[in-house]
Amino acid sequence: MGLTMMTSFFILMLMGLPLYISLLSASLIGITILGDWSLIRVMAQQLYGGMDVFTLMAIPFFILAGTLMNRTGLTDRLLDFSRLMVGSVRGGLGYVNVVAGIILAGVNGSAAADASALGAILIPAMVKDGFSPPYAAGLTASSSLIGPIIPPSIFMIIYASMTNTSIGGLFAAGILPGFVLGGAFMIMNYFYSRKHQMPILNSKAVRAHTGQILKRSSSALLAPVIIIGGIVTGVVTPTESGALAAAYCLVAGVFITRELTWEGLRESLFETVRLTSSIFLIIGAATVIGWLLKWDQVPQRFATLLTQSGLVSSPFLLMIVLSAIIFPVGMFMEEVSTLALLTPIFAPLAISAGIDPLHFGIVMTLNVTIALITPPMGACNYIVAAVGHVKLSDVFIHIWPFIGVAMLVLLAIIAFPPLTTLIPRLLNL
Repeated sequence: MGLTMMTSFFILMLMGLPLYISLLSASLIGITILGDWSLIRVMAQQLYGGMDVFTLMAIPFFILAGTLMNRTGLTDRLLDFSRLMVGSVRGGLGYVNVVAGIILAGVNGSAAADASALGAILIPAMVKDGFSPPYAAGLTASSSLIGPIIPPSIFMIIYASMTNTSIGGLFAAGILPGFVLGGAFMIMNYFYSRKHQMPILNSKAVRAHTGQILKRSSSALLAPVIIIGGIVTGVVTPTESGALAAAYCLVAGVFITRELTWEGLRESLFETVRLTSSIFLIIGAATVIGWLLKWDQVPQRFATLLTQSGLVSSPFLLMIVLSAIIFPVGMFMEEVSTLALLTPIFAPLAISAGIDPLHFGIVMTLNVTIALITPPMGACNYIVAAVGHVKLSDVFIHIWPFIGVAMLVLLAIIAFPPLTTLIPRLLNL
């Protein structure tokens, strides 16, 4: 039954049906195979139960905070700060791109939002500075991957809600991997800049206004401090932290930057409702199909198969095998669907093999995140191509080195669990 459900889901999805309808239709096919029509009543309960999870309430707040950042001028101030910090070396705008991605990652937890914000500003600037358009777009898409890794992270919230894992612990576990990922892209930019003899930016004008830039950017830098600091110290819950961040961005846009208009607020609220609705529908529908798969004992049979193959006895090999499944699925499926569908199956298996749930959560999140820049789907590629006015075909051709670098980081995280578990243990999370 499980194989039939999954096959029907992929067929329906490829036919162009919305993801939540494809998931629910596959569930109905599974119920038909089981022949127990009383399960339809339970199906409705699972659908709404999957959305009625308190931890998921953090998602709309983080989305709203991110959209308000872009419409209040706070994102532009973060970019000015990044330029001041790393913009005066060869290929400086490439480093600015990555540093801005790291800072924005501490606000909204959405790769798509970061790709849109960074791409609209930095891709034209990088091209003007001598970078090739595909490289500028590829680096921007790659920088946006840091968003779901460094807290807060929408993907981590979804994983935590489905596994009863500490959100604070997951957020803390993502800090080091996020910086490692950013560092890897900086190293890549270093070699690219030297190979192509990128110019060294004239930073005199920027440095002449150091005090003004620091003063202006301080209001923007406070948002990540509110989110990360509040969660890690335990002062607020992730949901409360997201609400505080959204409120702060609203106040900053009205009284500090004074760039938030009624139209901008309306658009931010509309975008938040649209994205939140789609995410919650997918989570609810994926909860239904996950429940049916567990009803048919698909996870148990899959665990038995891996146990007989001897892979469960080796956590490293098990993580490699699971990554080899998660990543290709993420290449063809929407990321929230991938997480919601595979987490109930793979997380118990990983934990039973002795893998730290925080470690596996980061590995799973990074797998799904890398898929955001991997053809044929690669949502971030479409975003940077559109906002940066770069040919999508060029982005698809030149994105592979960035995927390779991200994969090496994933392999390092799998091989060295302390990269994810060190900070949570130090903070007793």
